Amino acid sequence: MATSLVLERKGQLALRDIALNQDLSPTDVRIAVHTVGICGSDVHFYTHGKIGPFVVEQPMVLGHEASGIVVEVGTQVTHLRPGDRVCMEPGIPDPTSRASKLGIYNVDPAVRFWATPPVHGCLTPHVVHPADYTYLLPDHVSLAQGAMVEPFAIGMQAAMRARIQPGDIGMVTGAGPIGMMTALAALAGGCAKVLVADLAQPKLDIIAAYPGIETVNIRTTPAAEAIASATGGWGADVVFECSGAAPAVLGLPALARPGGTVVLVGMPVDPVPVDIVSLQARELRIETVFRYANVYDRAISLIAAGKVDLSPLISATIPFADSIAAFDRAVEARETDVKIQIRMPD
Repeated sequence: MATSLVLERKGQLALRDIALNQDLSPTDVRIAVHTVGICGSDVHFYTHGKIGPFVVEQPMVLGHEASGIVVEVGTQVTHLRPGDRVCMEPGIPDPTSRASKLGIYNVDPAVRFWATPPVHGCLTPHVVHPADYTYLLPDHVSLAQGAMVEPFAIGMQAAMRARIQPGDIGMVTGAGPIGMMTALAALAGGCAKVLVADLAQPKLDIIAAYPGIETVNIRTTPAAEAIASATGGWGADVVFECSGAAPAVLGLPALARPGGTVVLVGMPVDPVPVDIVSLQARELRIETVFRYANVYDRAISLIAAGKVDLSPLISATIPFADSIAAFDRAVEARETDVKIQIRMPD
């Protein structure tokens, strides 16, 4: 039994003991959890009790953006040892599945993803995790940064799906945490600059502090007008839709250059109509993103090399004892908050 943050049912959290399966197989490691970020999906399960087909039908431990310290290794694990500082990729696929063999294990129907019903998450003192999905952090990368690798991996997946060419001009619609991660990944992936459009000026101010980022407050300047001004009327080479808002999806054809690329990252709550003819008229290539695959090591390398600094996006670090209050703050969706992290007790 371990004291964990448990989503009892829609709208009800509890800090309580819960029995978790923590048997260590020869290929697993046991990790003392150090830092866990609060993701929008965690908040959505808390407030709505479901995301699409994933419904909370029994108590579930939340959390999937995590770092920690290895305390025990399985008999077949050779690349990790007790004391290692690590971050953990939360989705575990079936290595024998067709999706895994194709290298797209993120869309493996058999994947088990932390804090996605019925799989428990990592807001608990210790987790047992496959060593193959546990990544060593360089000494100069903090455990707080390690817990940011998971959301940054989504931005990395988006940038890789975009097939960015050096010098491309990018545009991101939506300056939430994933929009910011995507903008930074696009810069690291070769974009000369990235415009980020949103309604919330405080969030735009945060991402505007990064070199190579230009911001657009769409309350005063339409996104299409801003990208036209920045590109001489040509349009963005790559557009990343990260808001999930219907108006932003409908406006995509006006943002991308002819023959450009649109990457759908944000997930609308309800189906969104799409202007297919306008997309066809520019012969835009449409890509979609669901989580990530084979990018964790690349993400860590970029952070370690100083190419990407995610520390300014950590808005608050809250003790585990106050984690219910941390989630209630996340529900508020303050315009000045990007990523709230929970620090587990030593």
